[in-house]
Amino acid sequence: QVQLVESGGGLVQPGGSLSLSCAASGFTFSMYAMSWYRQAPGQERELVAGISRHGDSTNYAASVKGRFTIFRDNAKNTVYLQMNSLKPEDTAVYYCYVVTLRRWGQGTQVTVSS
Repeated sequence: QVQLVESGGGLVQPGGSLSLSCAASGFTFSMYAMSWYRQAPGQERELVAGISRHGDSTNYAASVKGRFTIFRDNAKNTVYLQMNSLKPEDTAVYYCYVVTLRRWGQGTQVTVSS
């Protein structure tokens, strides 16, 4: 069974950093592009970042470009999202997503507040 388990969410101060992890199982991880999405209450889920199968290509939402970094370790079946210079508007539930399989993780809450 496809499983995606996010971790690393929590409360962080504005300007701070947080690192999210998504541990994948139940499929051949290295064969699939991965993405991070986020959703705030009352808002649509939006793409935050994406990464190709081998990690050679990435893309970011304009709102996070330069602050967030997506990377993956195929040997560990894990995709990461390093978030720096966090802003209150980054507050959301963050989800990892297997692009082609169309499978979502359970999400992890990120709250940026002083």
